[in-house]
Amino acid sequence: MLQRVAALAWRVVLAGGLVCGVGLLPWLTRTDPAYTVLKARSAEREPTPEVLADIRRQLGIDGGPLHVLTGWLGGLVRGDAGRSWISGADVLPDVTRALGASLLLMGVALFVAVLTAGLICARTLRLGARRRLGGRRGGGSLSAVLASLPEFLVASVLATVVGVQLGWLPALGWYGPQWTVLPALALGLPAGAVLGRLLDDLLPGAFAEPWALAAAARGVTGRSVARQAVRRCVPALLPNLGLFVVGLTGGAVAVEQVFDIPGLGRATLQAALAQDLPVLQAGTLALVLLAGLATGATRVAARLLTGPALRDGALSSLHRPTPPAGGVLPVLYGALLLAVVGFGLARDPLALDTGQRLRAPSLGHPFGTDALGRDLLARVGHGALDTLFLAAAISAAALLVGVLLGLVPRVSAPLVDTVNAVPPVLVALLVTAVAGSGAATPALAVGAVAWAPLAAHTSSLLRQERATLHITATKGLGAGRVHLLRHELLPAVLPPVLRHALLRLPGVALALASLGFLGLGAQPPSPEWGLLLAENQPYAERAPWAVLAPAAVLALLGALAVSAAGGLRRRPTGPSPRRSEAVERRSVAETEQEEPAGVG
Repeated sequence: MLQRVAALAWRVVLAGGLVCGVGLLPWLTRTDPAYTVLKARSAEREPTPEVLADIRRQLGIDGGPLHVLTGWLGGLVRGDAGRSWISGADVLPDVTRALGASLLLMGVALFVAVLTAGLICARTLRLGARRRLGGRRGGGSLSAVLASLPEFLVASVLATVVGVQLGWLPALGWYGPQWTVLPALALGLPAGAVLGRLLDDLLPGAFAEPWALAAAARGVTGRSVARQAVRRCVPALLPNLGLFVVGLTGGAVAVEQVFDIPGLGRATLQAALAQDLPVLQAGTLALVLLAGLATGATRVAARLLTGPALRDGALSSLHRPTPPAGGVLPVLYGALLLAVVGFGLARDPLALDTGQRLRAPSLGHPFGTDALGRDLLARVGHGALDTLFLAAAISAAALLVGVLLGLVPRVSAPLVDTVNAVPPVLVALLVTAVAGSGAATPALAVGAVAWAPLAAHTSSLLRQERATLHITATKGLGAGRVHLLRHELLPAVLPPVLRHALLRLPGVALALASLGFLGLGAQPPSPEWGLLLAENQPYAERAPWAVLAPAAVLALLGALAVSAAGGLRRRPTGPSPRRSEAVERRSVAETEQEEPAGVG
């Protein structure tokens, strides 16, 4: 009971600190809030001292940030979230409507994500149900491509092709259920690809457990075994599913911008840019509460799915030693990526030729040219130095922090929920306010949130691994905590978390690209990939190669990351897994055929 109270108090402290930090945004940026509000209200009006003083009196900010914050909190206790500094309207109804739109979009996007994950795992489920899985591990080429596509790029392509050119679905606005389809696809496909890869990584271990072998020996249908295998693996993924719920609600800023959706992420971004504190604080608080609800729901669902086995330490390990996947594909993808970067580095990314504007790919320009006549291969190659190295460094740091914090879930779980509730765009604005704008701002913003999914994954896997029979037996033999951590828990948990980190590597690059797309990352004439996509997106219909070139290289990066992750596995020390599985299957079958002792 005391531990629960302490955990709740820690969550309240973190949530309060976040909301208070957001409330200090105007003063952190060292700009006059009255000036920002004036420009947001009327850009043509002169900011005279009298006008600014009048705005300060209207907003009640003469008393400083502490006075503003305590006044807002006092009103919140009475159910009043204040009035918008820009429009003067009540904040609570506007935030509630924006949250409703985001929740509807999140629900449909989550449905698309679940369907996508099911399609990615379909082959593994089919082979596992037929007992033909063996040592197979998914290649993940399709999932790598889907996970590597930027959400804003998918949104732009869907809006242009499906919405405008074909006219099948509306491309702009938010007026009914049919307006949710295209943005839900843009959000759900990449999220489903990540979930599908994580689930596909766990399924072979579930199909190799004794219960699955015994079920097959008893003649249980393969469909029932596959359904139970999914149920066995889902609890380990539920924490990340909770993160996706919050991320799809508040982090869909770019998609909401493309489709003109009045969602909470877009409203929060606009409030942050205009320094509309009441709207910004109310939106952030709504995301924090949503994160808490999502976490509570996933924990309850995990306990219901796992049953008493988690409490009694009666689970089997899903992370048995398996041989690493072949190394042909990573070498192939890596060589192709190096070739693209190498040929690009040999060219000038800043050379202008207005007579070669938006030229199609040719021998002279293999990737074509952009709107200024610059060679796209050169810009993609030079941009890789910034994007790839920065993404790799951020991923490595996120992996280290995620694993370390994942080892102490009582401390990290509330912190993960709080961090995940803040959209990366808002984090970028806060980092900019504190550290100033610059090349390091996107890296600091993405790194501040990139560790959260890995910490949640580590904690979830550790919780299940601690409840396995071999850990219980090792404890019974007198093993201490340090021995269990070094020789049992970490060797089982680190390989899937490492694979998860590699799977997230393109996502980190996409987060950097998204900030560039929204104008919060690199600035022209930098060839950073996100800026390339943002610069060339208006010409996607006329010159599709201008956006397909950086998008294809991002997809290649995703394929490289997923294929390389297949080699990060816990190596077996005994007989081969196929032989061991065959022996175990034969033993189970013989046991089922034997008569109980004492009969006859």
